[in-house]
Amino acid sequence: MGRADARRAARSGGRRRLFTWRKLLGTFFGLCLLVMGGFAALYLFVDVPAANAQAQEQSNVYKYSDGSVLARTGSGANREIVDLAVVPKKVQHAFVAAENKSFYRDQGVDLKGTTRGVLNTLTGKGKQGGSTITQQYVKNYYLTQDRTVTRKLKELVISLKVDQRMRKDEILAGYLNTVYYGRGASGIQAAAQAYYGVDAKDLDVSQGAYLAALLQAPSQYDWANASPTGKKLVKQRWAYTLDNMVDEGWLDRAERDKLTFPVPDAPKAASGMQGQTGYLVEAANQEMERQGVTEEMRRAGGWTITLNIDKKRQKQLEKSVDRQLENQLDRDKSQVDATVQAGATSVDPKTGKVVALYGGVGATEHYISNATRRDYQPASTFKPLVLASALENESTTQDGDRIGLDTVYDGTSKRPVVGSDTPFAPQNEDDISYDSPTVQRAMDKSINAVFAQMVVDVTPAAVKKTALAMGVPDKNFPERPAITLGTMNASTWDMAGVYATLDNHGKKVTPTVVKSAVHRDRTMEPVDGTGGQAISRASADTVTKALTEVVDIGSGREANTSAYDAAGKTGTSEDNKAAWFAAYTPELSTVVALYGESTKEGGGQVSLTGTANSGRANGGGFPAKIWADYTLGALGGGSDAAFDLRGVERGEVPVPETPSVTPSETEEPSETPSAEPTPSETQSETPSEEPTPSGTPSGTPSGTPSGTPSTTRDPEGGDQPPGERPGDEGLLGQ
Repeated sequence: MGRADARRAARSGGRRRLFTWRKLLGTFFGLCLLVMGGFAALYLFVDVPAANAQAQEQSNVYKYSDGSVLARTGSGANREIVDLAVVPKKVQHAFVAAENKSFYRDQGVDLKGTTRGVLNTLTGKGKQGGSTITQQYVKNYYLTQDRTVTRKLKELVISLKVDQRMRKDEILAGYLNTVYYGRGASGIQAAAQAYYGVDAKDLDVSQGAYLAALLQAPSQYDWANASPTGKKLVKQRWAYTLDNMVDEGWLDRAERDKLTFPVPDAPKAASGMQGQTGYLVEAANQEMERQGVTEEMRRAGGWTITLNIDKKRQKQLEKSVDRQLENQLDRDKSQVDATVQAGATSVDPKTGKVVALYGGVGATEHYISNATRRDYQPASTFKPLVLASALENESTTQDGDRIGLDTVYDGTSKRPVVGSDTPFAPQNEDDISYDSPTVQRAMDKSINAVFAQMVVDVTPAAVKKTALAMGVPDKNFPERPAITLGTMNASTWDMAGVYATLDNHGKKVTPTVVKSAVHRDRTMEPVDGTGGQAISRASADTVTKALTEVVDIGSGREANTSAYDAAGKTGTSEDNKAAWFAAYTPELSTVVALYGESTKEGGGQVSLTGTANSGRANGGGFPAKIWADYTLGALGGGSDAAFDLRGVERGEVPVPETPSVTPSETEEPSETPSAEPTPSETQSETPSEEPTPSGTPSGTPSGTPSGTPSTTRDPEGGDQPPGERPGDEGLLGQ
């Protein structure tokens, strides 16, 4: 053998010695031990972290009373976490069948799938597959969506630990509530609403199978946007899911064969704060704040807030404002029309539930809610409270006559009140004087002179006490005769509650808009919308009797119809800055108001005179028309419900000194005085048909009612206020 052959033999033998099977096997086992050691160290080093911020983010969901979604708010994801028990069992199984058939049997990981995912990541082949439900839950809840080897290894370790520490149902619940379904929906509740317009609890197995199939490729499999290929693939995966359910014994084959593909609803635009939505959400938030749910607690998300708002009545109120007001305005060309703001609140008088609310032209255009603002005066809508207080306190006139609907007063315009330390001489609308009107007549025509004197007869302090008991919110208004003109501050929300109290026979009604507010960790105690007797039933029913005639023949006749029983009162504040109509049927108490609000920077109150070229503003105009249009629609075209009035107080009528007719000895006296004295009881057989001009006032300025009632013409509107006059406290609006 030559040297060359010897060298080749040496090299060959060396290679054989270097790569022996024993050495290769040893190296392999060494590497395995190294990997196992590294994994053991990793297992010890990596702990289950706290949930990531995105997984904990939730929106607050606001719903109408029927459960349909009104809005979602908050900076969090479109997610509403629900308990697994809420999700139907077959829907749960659909997700397991689609994603991880062995879920209930495995240890939380799929080593083969994880290895494939790591290799795909290392070689740049894109998204890995084969993860178990536990791994997907860990990725969504604890980690990030980064496609790195480190993240994948962490996912593996944490999944093993989570499977040991948590029950399978807990893991499945976490998975269903965190996974992304497309259409901006995170979690099964948001997905159920986004694709089928139902809550998760109402999903059927076919719909659940579609949502489960969707998870593989949400954007490609969304039926609304899917290509023909995408639609074919998602239908195949839907069928695959159901077939797996049959294989696992979770679905009968016969039931499976009957199922058809559930085409999802077309996507809808995300609910924002435009239109009335922002006002409704704000009203709910304000009520939650009063009940101890702070803004900070709301901003954390996770609340489901169901409102008392009736969706149909809400839409009707919006249509009525548009039809009766907005369609008549020219906000672009008319400076007056541009200042008009409308607000309304409608309440169920039996429960206090706010069933509809109108806050303005739109929450994104006009930030302040005209339904709940308290910077305008309720004007003559306060007069029924003066009468209620007179009845409740069994008050009498300056002559000692018990006050009731038939009691006669002096209706002279600018007549100074008698018996008050504070001078007050309010002007009636159009400066019209009325010759000895009854209280009923004074209510019909909103006669300032009568109710100014009545406040004095009852005392301002007593009137204020009654008003506060009935729900007027302003506890600081002065105890002066001018309060008869509604000189305190109140909102349509407040006055709807006050009038609902009258409607509810004197039992206190507090408007409430939140039906329920539920969070996984806490709940809000809802407001009790009804309370005890604020005033007696007799007092409340007497006021209702008076207000029915206001609607029938008085200043509120624009709301008169045979379709329902109604009682109400108009109101127009000083200088026409606000116009109100507050009224109720046996089933609804609704208050509508118009406000004049300057469009200049800084705002301020301005006159409504000239709105839609209608001349002066008054509560019997646009507000009454809106009220009537809304009420007719809200009651489904009308109602047979009638007021159940008991114990109506008629009051006392002064007896003439020398009656012209002597009753027969056999004639029994009437127990109830007549609503108006008969001609034979008056000084003149023919009552005057015209009111007395202010220059020649009739009646006695001393405050003693005259015994001669007269019939007056109907002044238009019934509530036009004058301006300020010295000595009248500057509060002469009606």
